[in-house]
Amino acid sequence: MSAATWFAFGTDDVLPDQPAAAPRLTASRSVAVGPPTEAELIDGCLRGRQLAQKLLYDKYAGKMMAVCLRYAQTTFEAEDVLQEGFLTVFRTLASFRRECPLEFWIRRIMINAALRQHRRNASLVAVSDGEYPETLSSEEFTLSNYNFQELLAMVQELAPRYRMVFNLYAIEGYTHKEIGELLNITEGTSKSQYSRARVILQTKLERLSAPTRHVS
Repeated sequence: MSAATWFAFGTDDVLPDQPAAAPRLTASRSVAVGPPTEAELIDGCLRGRQLAQKLLYDKYAGKMMAVCLRYAQTTFEAEDVLQEGFLTVFRTLASFRRECPLEFWIRRIMINAALRQHRRNASLVAVSDGEYPETLSSEEFTLSNYNFQELLAMVQELAPRYRMVFNLYAIEGYTHKEIGELLNITEGTSKSQYSRARVILQTKLERLSAPTRHVS
């Protein structure tokens, strides 16, 4: 028996080419199986296999948590988005047409879950950015030169309106027109908020890298 057949049918199913009265498979039966493929994971989940659901979650949860952390202001919020996202994944998996890698499809679901949370919470958070300059001191400023964890913490500190636009444009690759439609703002507002987010991040990073003065 192949790994695909074992995984797709589980340990409590009768194989299609066996008579109805044939003995059922048991977990103790010796079967040489390797890690399930993406297609096998999907098929197992569609058959309601808890093992398949667990393996799919374990395979993608770490990467998706990293996505959620960029959009959330706290780890607690990111965990909420992750949970909501995976509930949607398992509820709508039958609609996945397998025209792209499963990871891409799950990632889009996580982003949509983050957008829903943003709409719920946007009116609850107001952050003043009056202490930051209006424009970048250098247009050559690039975020790729900085430590990911430090950058992530600073992105999380951005006001929600800036954080969402920054992530969608700089990381996910959406256009400002698409972001405007997603967030119900104008294209010009998206551009303005992205520029403001970059200014704030640059200022924070410059402060972080500035040498500390010691008083003798």
